[in-house]
Amino acid sequence: MFEHLASVVPDPILGLMAAFRADTDPRKVDLGIGVYRDEDGNTPVPAAVRSAERALLASQKTKSYVGPAGNPGFNQAMEQLVFGAAHPAVTGGRVRSVQTPGGCGALRLGAELIRAAAPDSVVHVSTPTWANHTPLLAGSGLRLERYPYFDATTGGVQFAAMMAAVQRLPPRAVLLVHASCHNPTGADLSTEQWRELLEVVRRRELLPFIDMAYQGLGEGLDADAFGLRLFCAELPEVLCAVSCSKNFGLYRERTGSLHLVSPSPAAADAALSQLVRIARGIWSMPPDHGAAIVHAVLAEQTLRAQWLAELEGMRRRIVELRLEVVQQLRRHCPQRDFGFIARQRGMFSFFGIETAQVQALRQRHHVYMTDDSRMNIAGLRRGNLEYFAQAVSQTLAA
Repeated sequence: MFEHLASVVPDPILGLMAAFRADTDPRKVDLGIGVYRDEDGNTPVPAAVRSAERALLASQKTKSYVGPAGNPGFNQAMEQLVFGAAHPAVTGGRVRSVQTPGGCGALRLGAELIRAAAPDSVVHVSTPTWANHTPLLAGSGLRLERYPYFDATTGGVQFAAMMAAVQRLPPRAVLLVHASCHNPTGADLSTEQWRELLEVVRRRELLPFIDMAYQGLGEGLDADAFGLRLFCAELPEVLCAVSCSKNFGLYRERTGSLHLVSPSPAAADAALSQLVRIARGIWSMPPDHGAAIVHAVLAEQTLRAQWLAELEGMRRRIVELRLEVVQQLRRHCPQRDFGFIARQRGMFSFFGIETAQVQALRQRHHVYMTDDSRMNIAGLRRGNLEYFAQAVSQTLAA
């Protein structure tokens, strides 16, 4: 049966990871894989998460299944984290939440719900968008189309072109929007742009599907959720996919949630029943370990305060790295302006160099980023900033 299957082209990120691991040069710099790294180049487990995990392992008496909707305490805690205190959609009973295997599971579950409700729906994603959006969403059977987003000349958002495209979308089209820390560009909408986009989405009767994978790593927990909270307060229907990988350091625990805002509590209950049915048919029951940890961190005030301080430390480190790498590049590459890096938010930036130059950086200087020049700012540290800037200078001059 399987002998006729053709080999699949390897995921470029996975290939980059393998090449970096095989590189024995001590100067090598990993700006490819999208994980947070500390000053020692490690991807740490937050101390609050470690404490919660230890307490969980000491007290847990069973590994029996959770229900298809997941850990109820986790779902409630995530609603409070995502929407904030006393959000009108939550207090109005219009929000229903399902625990998912990571943000990926949330995206796929949301796509499957859209397909069940309206099989001919088209999901419109930004140019560019996270590479895995395509298989996750299109794999459900939905069609994807693109709208303009990133302006390579400024390193920001080409908002006028984006708005013109959104204004042409037909009613009930699905608009996928990054809540903050846009992956792969780091270019985010301003609060005023979110408000302008809201009016077009409302007028065109579009369904927003908001992906929030980095809450707390851009401008802070509340600021990073501004657009999501605005849309969920003002619109009858919104889907929100959320990941706990980055802000809780729970990458391998696959912890996420899908939040659905409906026009009424009755409509929310009906949609939840469909979500549970779909989830049951895909993964049956979600893994509980990461969700139980998150619930414990958010429920216990001391752990929550510790986690908030650690998250703020991660955020500040990324902001400072952006400023410092711009200074180093300005010093070593004065002929080119990389100031946009300091204006962007979160872990990622499009560096804006050619593929051949990316490959030269990798081959001659052991600096690894994806061929489209997406770089993970958190892969830099003070010990390699100058080396990175010198390598870029030599590559651009070649």
